[in-house]
Parts: sequence; structure tokens; C-alpha cells
Amino acid sequence: MRLGVLDIGSNTVHLLLVDARAGARPSAFADHKRSLSLLEHLDEQGRIKESGQDALITFIREAVFFAVSNGAEDLIAFCTSAIRESANGAAVLDRVTRETSVHLTELSGDQEAAMTYFAVRRWQGWHVGTILNFDIGGGSFEIAYGTDELPSYAVSIPLGAGRLTRDWLTGDPPTPKSTKKLRKHIRSTVADAAAGFPQLTAPVLVTGTSKTFRSLARITGAAPSAAGIFTRRHLRIQDLKLWNNRMAAMTVKERAELPGVSEVRAAQMLAGGMVAEAAMETFGVNEVEICPWALREGLIMRRLDALVQEGILGREGTPGVGHLYLNPDPMLPGFSVGVTSD
Repeated sequence: MRLGVLDIGSNTVHLLLVDARAGARPSAFADHKRSLSLLEHLDEQGRIKESGQDALITFIREAVFFAVSNGAEDLIAFCTSAIRESANGAAVLDRVTRETSVHLTELSGDQEAAMTYFAVRRWQGWHVGTILNFDIGGGSFEIAYGTDELPSYAVSIPLGAGRLTRDWLTGDPPTPKSTKKLRKHIRSTVADAAAGFPQLTAPVLVTGTSKTFRSLARITGAAPSAAGIFTRRHLRIQDLKLWNNRMAAMTVKERAELPGVSEVRAAQMLAGGMVAEAAMETFGVNEVEICPWALREGLIMRRLDALVQEGILGREGTPGVGHLYLNPDPMLPGFSVGVTSD
């Protein structure tokens, strides 16, 4: 069957279509995405402006048309911190449903962390034992830890790279004073979050997900995306510290010329690098392995599991009963994170 996943993030809005059948790894068929930073459409009261809402609705209509035109049989749609934490988030979701007939499931920070960890576990398998995962988004930073399919500990904190850049860094390049203040804020916030986690028990695989981690790894010498998703990539703290110092002295234009950095994300790469550095230092981590699967893939795998359990998805990848539908909840049935969070 062909499954569509509509991801409304803080930096981009993205529809991914995958082909899947029970027991098989889902394979990407096509995608449709656009750079849309909802954080840049916030007014002084923290509400998403009408211009941002209009752009979002236009994209969702395009995405539904793209999904139907390309034979999608099921569609799950979700949003994360950009809408969840906006002052008028509920009103925006109501407008989206009213004008597009698409219900965006609003994921909590804990659910983001848990589903991203779930994707990492599925990608890495059971042989790696305990996993500690870091995920840096535009609006929030998720940390999850565990030995099972879902994490035993997970937390989401407001250290997204886009949010921090907007609220803390001034100047281009940023002033040393604003950089120093941000670094202190990040370290304090990460330390508070880490205090709720258990002592890490070796062996632990420490992973990094998200575009920010992939870009940081590429900047520090990891293989380009053209090498394929099965190429192992790592981010080492000594390299990260060196490049964070370099990026602090760069303009946004200069950062955009670095390998693996797009113009859209160039401004927030320094803040993202500072979050990654603080997390690695706080947890005593020297190296992070980059995992190509993250939140979207976690929700895809969770949805496929549910379809198999319901008897809707068969081994040949075709619906077992009737026809599929636009499903309002990507985590049905019986989604439960089962984590301890701050």
C-alpha cells in the first residue's frame, strides 16, 4: 500500500509518500515539501499570523492533491512545537480542519521524543542494547533513553535551533555577548533536563537525528547525502567545538556555503551546534552516530504496525478489508509513550 505522512514542522512542511507491506522496510516513493518557518510568522503575542496560516493551508491543500494524485491509500498528518506552543495554536488547527478537511494531530513533546526514539530503535535493531537519542528541531530539543522499543525516559525542552536563533542571537555574525548568554542558557537548560535521567549503563549507543545533526556531521567531515542512507556518519565533540567557534564568527551567508547547509537553515546552525555540544558534554558523550530515521519514520512504522494488527494491511501490501481512509490519528490504536518526563 501507499502511505502518506504530512509533517508540519517548525522549519519545513513536508509530505512523504512511502510504499509498504507487512514485514518489509518502507521505501520512499515521492515527496513534496516547502520551506515554511512558522516561527517567523509569529506576532509579538506569540500567535501565528494570518499570512503564516494562509501559507500553511495552501501547502496542505497541495499536499492532499499530491497524495491522491499519486495513489496514496492512507494519510496521517501531524504537527509539532511550532503550532503546539503558539498562543493561537488551537484556532489554527480548527481553521486547517475547516478549510482543508485534514485533521492535524498535535504531538506533545514527549510523544515527539518517544516516536523519534522508536524510529531509531527500528533502524538500529536490538543488538545495540541501550539507546540515548538527541533530536534538535526548529522549536524544541528532544532527548530519549531506553532499552525497549519505546523509551523509559524522554523529555522535550524549548531549545530548538530556530527558536534560540530568533530569541537570543543578535547581529550577523552574532555578537560575542549574545553568543555567551545563549551558551550559558543552553547548558543550564540541558543540565536541568539531564538531572531526571538515570545513570547511563554501558554499552550505550548515542544517536543524533534531525536535519540539524546531519548538517553538523557533514560540516565536520561526514559523508554527503549522495553516499546513501546506509553510509555510517558520526559527529565527534572535538570537531563540533572547533566548528562552533568558527561558525560564531561567520555571517549567515558564509554558513550557507558550508557543506550540507542550506540557505534556509544557515542562520540557525550555530544555535543547533551549541545545543548538540551542550548535550554531548552534559551526558559525557564523545561521539554521536547519525541515524537517518526520525519522527516521520517512527510514525510510519507505528501506523503500519496498527494496520497489520487491524488486518487492514496484508503481506502483499494491499488493504485487507474495504478501502483505506484519511486517518485522524497516526498512532491508533492504543498509543502510549510510557515515559518519565520533566
